[in-house]
Amino acid sequence: MAFIHDVFWICVGIIFYSYFGYGILLLIITRFKHLIINLLNSRKVEKTSKEDACPEVTLLVAAYNEEDIIEAKIENTLLLSYPPDKLNILFITDGSDDKTSEIIRRYPQIQILHQPARKGKTAALNRAMSYVTTPITIFCDANTLLNKSAIRKIVSHYHDERTGGVAGEKKILTRKDSEASGISEGLYWRYESLLKQLDAQLYTVIGAAGELFSIRTALWEDLPEKIILDDFVISIRINLKGYRIAYEPAAYASELPSASINEEKKRKVRISAGAFQAMVHLVELFNFYKHPVIFFQFFSHRFLRWTLTPLCFPILLITNALIAALDQSIIFKITLFAQLLSYGLAVAGAYSGSNRGLMKIAKTCHYILFMNISVYLGFIRFVQGTQTALWDKAQRSAAHPPSLATPTVQKYRKL
Repeated sequence: MAFIHDVFWICVGIIFYSYFGYGILLLIITRFKHLIINLLNSRKVEKTSKEDACPEVTLLVAAYNEEDIIEAKIENTLLLSYPPDKLNILFITDGSDDKTSEIIRRYPQIQILHQPARKGKTAALNRAMSYVTTPITIFCDANTLLNKSAIRKIVSHYHDERTGGVAGEKKILTRKDSEASGISEGLYWRYESLLKQLDAQLYTVIGAAGELFSIRTALWEDLPEKIILDDFVISIRINLKGYRIAYEPAAYASELPSASINEEKKRKVRISAGAFQAMVHLVELFNFYKHPVIFFQFFSHRFLRWTLTPLCFPILLITNALIAALDQSIIFKITLFAQLLSYGLAVAGAYSGSNRGLMKIAKTCHYILFMNISVYLGFIRFVQGTQTALWDKAQRSAAHPPSLATPTVQKYRKL
């Protein structure tokens, strides 16, 4: 009986730490760190006025069959507040068989690389990087729009020689009438953005988001072509070379949420399979003695969510049921009821078409359950070797992006 109690509380601890405890701990550590710096009268770490400096940069956009959104992306890119003679714009469209390449060729300001063969994003990035000659490379996705000052905000961090890369913020565009899954996705990314900001204050962002991040071009290494999470692997490789990834919340990439939970499943399962693959490729991450801070951040922010936390949910339910059956304490009956209620709401959220009141909570419960189930499905694909590096695009909300493109571009003109 004591063993079952121990397992129960260990699962509670892992789940709590993974979702909330690490963030709280980061908040305490970073506040304490700033206090010590102030007490020692050290110079505060801050972005200098060198934001006015404009080094040459390359904005690299990998696009595959993005004809619906590519014109809005191009117009958004040409509106960015950065000297045109210092900004090289490079689009690579390998494998696209729609009008994406044709549309891009209408704009002489943009260099385009295209070949008919589709070998995946990592192969495309490897090929494109051989054309980059600027000291800084900024990567962003074709289906995201940037705020006007994004590039200036990003390059302002490179005055610090310890900075090997800079991660921007990912924003999910939702409305009051958005799918609850889209609203949950937006909430998830707002929390992730907060954790990344705290991670960077402690030392480094652990895994930049591919929607918007940059690197010192000299630190680039070609990726194995079957890599799934290219953004994570690129940024962690830079960490392992002794550089940090800074975070810039004032540089952000905005995109629509997935059109449905089934579309979001494509992304989550692929990411989960890629996570296990990345851990195999980046085994040096687990060298605590060589990289103690990076290991701590990776273990707390990524590893637990990708491995132990999803395992803890079913174990927690089973041990709670056993304890409630054998123990007269009311606390375990309450916790069991709370778990069963959460799972019941998750099931209701999966089948309900409503997006109001209790059903909004139910769909959020379903989203959390779905994220953890995706880890199991991703692990199965990883073990079986069935997850391809080729991207099967998830449909975004408002299935035809042009309906959002014009007002969105107008919105960015005002930023």
